[in-house]
Amino acid sequence: MNLTIFAKVKEEKIYIDFENSIGPWLGRTGKIVDYFIQESFKSNYLDLTKEQMIVLKKLNDQDGLNQNELAFLTLRNKSSLTRLLTKMESKKYIFREQSKEDKRIKNVYLTDFGKEVFEKTKPVIQNLISTMEQNISPEEKQQIIKIFKKIQTNFCSKAEHI
Repeated sequence: MNLTIFAKVKEEKIYIDFENSIGPWLGRTGKIVDYFIQESFKSNYLDLTKEQMIVLKKLNDQDGLNQNELAFLTLRNKSSLTRLLTKMESKKYIFREQSKEDKRIKNVYLTDFGKEVFEKTKPVIQNLISTMEQNISPEEKQQIIKIFKKIQTNFCSKAEHI
């Protein structure tokens, strides 16, 4: 006689306490900051997105990065970076030049206009930082930075195992 036994797995409902979880607070805060960056750029007549400003900053720090380096530094994939750079080229913020050593590589440079636009963002960004850090002590600021670094490390260590 052949007996087949079926085990019924009890479904457990998983409860997630979103209000006391870091993720939603981090997400909402990021969206609020993004909104105020865009509004600040617009009200200061800067035809710029946050993503474009990040590229301008990276190139201001190290002009002539190649597209792969820039993709890595801005945490973007190559195709989305290419689209972003094409838009920035059309705005005359940057230009791309083929590497003399390796024709497959394109280096990215700030134009004089791109440098000018980046300089105009500095007081806007400083004002946003001041608003963001208002009523936050230096100790709290360091604690927040320490926590954000831990969160990033948590995800980076998981990404290495995927």
